[in-house]
Amino acid sequence: MSKTRKAVALTMVSAMMLISLSACSGNKNNAAPSATNGEKASPSEPITLTFFDKNTGDLFTNPVAEEITKRTGIKIEIQQPTGNPEEKLNLMLTSNTLPDIVLMDRRSDIVNRYITAKAIIPLDDLIEQYGPNIKKMYGDVLNKSRYSDGQNYYLNNWYGMDPDPGWSFNLRADILKELGYGDRIESGESFTQEQFHELLQKFKEKYPQVDGKPSIPLTFNADHMPTVVGTFKGMYGMKTYYEADGKIGLEVREPRYKEMMSFVNDLQTEGLLDKEWAINKTQIFDQKLTSERVFAVGGGEPSEANRLLREKYGADTDKQFYAFKVTAPGVDPSATTYGPRSSLGWDAIAITVANKHPEETIKFMDFLASEEGQYLLMWGIEGKNWDMVDGKHKPRPEVLQGFKDNWNEYAKQTGIRKWTWFIKNGNGSDGTPFDLAGKYERNKYNQLALTSMKDSTWDTAIYDNLGPEGGAPDALSEQKLKDLISQGFTQLAYAESKEEFEQLYKKLMQDVEANNAKRIEQIYTDNYQKHLELFK
Repeated sequence: MSKTRKAVALTMVSAMMLISLSACSGNKNNAAPSATNGEKASPSEPITLTFFDKNTGDLFTNPVAEEITKRTGIKIEIQQPTGNPEEKLNLMLTSNTLPDIVLMDRRSDIVNRYITAKAIIPLDDLIEQYGPNIKKMYGDVLNKSRYSDGQNYYLNNWYGMDPDPGWSFNLRADILKELGYGDRIESGESFTQEQFHELLQKFKEKYPQVDGKPSIPLTFNADHMPTVVGTFKGMYGMKTYYEADGKIGLEVREPRYKEMMSFVNDLQTEGLLDKEWAINKTQIFDQKLTSERVFAVGGGEPSEANRLLREKYGADTDKQFYAFKVTAPGVDPSATTYGPRSSLGWDAIAITVANKHPEETIKFMDFLASEEGQYLLMWGIEGKNWDMVDGKHKPRPEVLQGFKDNWNEYAKQTGIRKWTWFIKNGNGSDGTPFDLAGKYERNKYNQLALTSMKDSTWDTAIYDNLGPEGGAPDALSEQKLKDLISQGFTQLAYAESKEEFEQLYKKLMQDVEANNAKRIEQIYTDNYQKHLELFK
């Protein structure tokens, strides 16, 4: 062979080797392929995706996080705001600094704004091609979550109906015993509004001060204002909107709304409602509840305060707060609405247009949405945190104890129930609950709550996202109405006299009418009728 031909041949061999090497490294970012059924992903470099989660800002480095990366080839970089999550979501949208995955409040207009701005992508084709577990686990939830154009733009989180209690009035057991109602702690029997009012008065009379400070018959956590309003609405059997004859009206249209607000105002003017309830932040709220100055608290279970009280006084202390219904005059306990819970879930998890790996991302989502993924997220790692015994998941004792000792710290340390994504309420195929920490073992509080709050849970899904599309002028009107009603609740509660209360109520209704209430209510009604079709 001539030197020239030999050189050409060597050049061709070198080129072929380069093409071969290039083909071998052709996966995006050399990413490991998604794995399912417990298989570990390829040891090549994982893809890193940014994930905005309004609920946590912790590093994705604990054992469960590492196992997720091992199984899926996806590493997550968590982004979370230090301030208001919705403000951060708006800023990311307007500044076009989107993460790869975003978790938003599904019930907020922010979801519509992201869809309207084409900031998140439709998932239907991706789910059809790469989402067998998503289709199996979500079922009809996907149909009910479609946008007005008929497409799915997010996966629901904490979806499916959960019969567990939502909100309640939580009363200290030791005070109930002192005031002659100790039997209710076992029976879970509800209190009438009149009885509840008398209990607050008796506590105030018996304990005007505790450790030199004024006692607090009733308080709330201002960081969770929807639960404040919802607890009182629960007494009266009110729902998200006022529905009559197939038409949807704002909550202030409820015939008994004014009566409810008058009761709240009575509690305030009589010194039975914490004068600082509207500015109680979580840390101050917990401090008050553990100081023994407080008798009653509204909203969800005061879990952190109860934990601290158990830590201080022992596991069976009767200084803990227990859940009860309070019923308004003429309202049957079974007609209360303390447990608003959407079968469509709390959050929306979406893939943004900034994501360069949509196929790998939907595979990651599909794994976490599967039964295998759910048990990994909520129970931890098999052989380390739980074992399969006689065909059922069985947690190791130290895991249950860890959540009893310090829920937040144990979740952060192990990763169990730290990453709550694509969560389905209910049980796996073996009958064990997906939510190990919350449902596998019931403490005394939870056991009583299941009895006392029975029949108050209801599905809000039919009322979800009835408002105008994000960014439209009508959306601004709707937000103005929401702000007026929210501010009106606080103003009416703090009215110093019945005369002032009447004036404020009259002004609230005038302001509502002046801000396109009828037009927004017509939009609610039209969208409600569309929901009825979807939900058939």
